[in-house]
Amino acid sequence: MRFDVIIIGGGVIGASVAYHLARLGFGGSIAVFERDPTYRESSTPRSAGGIRRLFTSAINIELSRFSLERYRVFDEEMGLRAEGASIAFKPHGYLFLGRDEHRPAFRKAYELERSLGVPVELLSPPEIREVVPDLRVEDLTVGLYCADDGYLDPYTVLMAYVRRSKALGVQWMYETVTAIEGEEGHVAGIRVEGGKRYSAPVVVNCAGAWGAAISETVGLPLPVVPLPRQVFVFHPAEPLVRALPLTIDPSGVYFRHEGERILTGLAEDVSPSYSLHWSRAFFEAHIWPVLAHRVPKFERLKLERGWAGLYDDHVNDHSALIGEHPQLKGYYVALGFSGHGLQHAPAVGQALAERIHYGRYVSIDLTPLRIERIWEREWVGETAIV
Repeated sequence: MRFDVIIIGGGVIGASVAYHLARLGFGGSIAVFERDPTYRESSTPRSAGGIRRLFTSAINIELSRFSLERYRVFDEEMGLRAEGASIAFKPHGYLFLGRDEHRPAFRKAYELERSLGVPVELLSPPEIREVVPDLRVEDLTVGLYCADDGYLDPYTVLMAYVRRSKALGVQWMYETVTAIEGEEGHVAGIRVEGGKRYSAPVVVNCAGAWGAAISETVGLPLPVVPLPRQVFVFHPAEPLVRALPLTIDPSGVYFRHEGERILTGLAEDVSPSYSLHWSRAFFEAHIWPVLAHRVPKFERLKLERGWAGLYDDHVNDHSALIGEHPQLKGYYVALGFSGHGLQHAPAVGQALAERIHYGRYVSIDLTPLRIERIWEREWVGETAIV
């Protein structure tokens, strides 16, 4: 079979690219190849669901600004309200907590974010307590806070993109891609499990944590690795005074409300792997003590469940690699989001669709995330990684 565009990976990035390409009126055939129609191992539904503009690089701030505006009207744009559904966006804010050693970095981020129109605030400990009355702040000196960032339901976002792209004519092929193929410097198509080949002049690699391995099949390795990340949900013995912003402790432990429960996690230092194992012992040893110190009401809690997902971590600067690969015409990449895929999916889907359809970026210039920076060594320099 032949398609005009093949997208590898039906997670939130691949689904967004497919939806936006069809929405632009692309006249050719578009196919998304997703190996798991149940999404049981997909990184998108395993996400913590945050959306923030508190980054330390201009391009990531711009991606989040664009995406946040789209998420605010997502239910209407995608027709979810008519179906009685919603992405349940909660604009409860984002709050980074810091000590003296964090103050210079917070100040630098604050100035950049302010210059780009982000309504960020630098908070003193008493002001932090005004935002979250239940926090212990005696060991803190500064907070970086954006009141109208927040969190949402990742699975509903993904399913909306899938359904709307299908309605616009995108074909979804539930097969496992085993290789990308090229001929004379141009991408030729893909091969799937069982050996069947599908040809296309444009192939877009949106395979997330599996994307680098797939790229290697056409002889183009990428510095993107799979990193397991554990997430936990618990029920506190005592309710908090008000809904939490997504709060990041100086230790790296983050926590936010999930209904009446609390969702939490920690980006622990692990070796690259595809493990989806989660550990109650890890929660008890590394997360619960931090939670109990920061929020005394968390000293008593009931851990209800946990899971693990995968970051597709770009090891050089923890920011995405996006665009046409300079060594293979027609081969596009959108990988290495390092945990920010859901946050940036609307912007990346729109911009990359424009690049494929019009031959240039229109809505937002993704040139700073070009693949060539691997060799140019012009790193984005993102440090606000959760």
